[in-house]
Amino acid sequence: MLLTVESLSIAFGGLDAVQNVSLSVEERERVAIIGPNGAGKSTLFNLISGALRPNSGRVLFDGQDISRLDAHQRVKRGLARSFQRSSIFPKLTAYENVLAAVMVQRGRGFDLFGVARTDPAADDALASVGLSDQAGRVAGTLALGDQKRLELALVLAVKPRLMLLDEPTAGMSPEETAATVALVERLAAERGIALLFTEHDMGVVFGVAQRVLVLSQGALVAEGSPDSIRANPDVQRLYLGEPGSLRF
Repeated sequence: MLLTVESLSIAFGGLDAVQNVSLSVEERERVAIIGPNGAGKSTLFNLISGALRPNSGRVLFDGQDISRLDAHQRVKRGLARSFQRSSIFPKLTAYENVLAAVMVQRGRGFDLFGVARTDPAADDALASVGLSDQAGRVAGTLALGDQKRLELALVLAVKPRLMLLDEPTAGMSPEETAATVALVERLAAERGIALLFTEHDMGVVFGVAQRVLVLSQGALVAEGSPDSIRANPDVQRLYLGEPGSLRF
């Protein structure tokens, strides 16, 4: 098993944000986590990626306990994450953004004024997402869709085995969404990368995921194939208040 999450819990004050959550992701598997706003999806991602430490439970990656490792140490092991809001460096060029990710993955600091200004890994990551022609553009001036693709390039640059994608199509038009989904699926297949993602667009969820987990108030309430989750009356009630009304 590539990723194993065992009984993760965290509370903020009196709020149980994540409650005894266990899940797993196999090599090359595509798993979606869905749930209403406030269900705990981003908090769970923070626990898995190392941005937060749980009150209890543990995270194993490729059979090794990584629960005490910092986020950058988890990245070096092949667990990389993108965010719902873009996490690029807006004042650097697109190329400098990716080059920074490459240097960090190798355990080196990124010196904007240093000698190394190009790298084949950075070239490859930008080319993979179709941004080679935008390499010299300041990242903050890119269109939203291109900023999302740049963030994906940052993730690819660290050579992940598992990508955590937090709402990768948030704010996109239908055309941008379709292009982004096709890109992510192609790159994951070509590079053998497993996906664990959250997404509010149910068309994306049921079109991409091989397995779907449902969170509500910090707890897992359902798990199964896309077809079984689509037909689950409890999930119907969770989203729309009545069974039989969730259509895709």
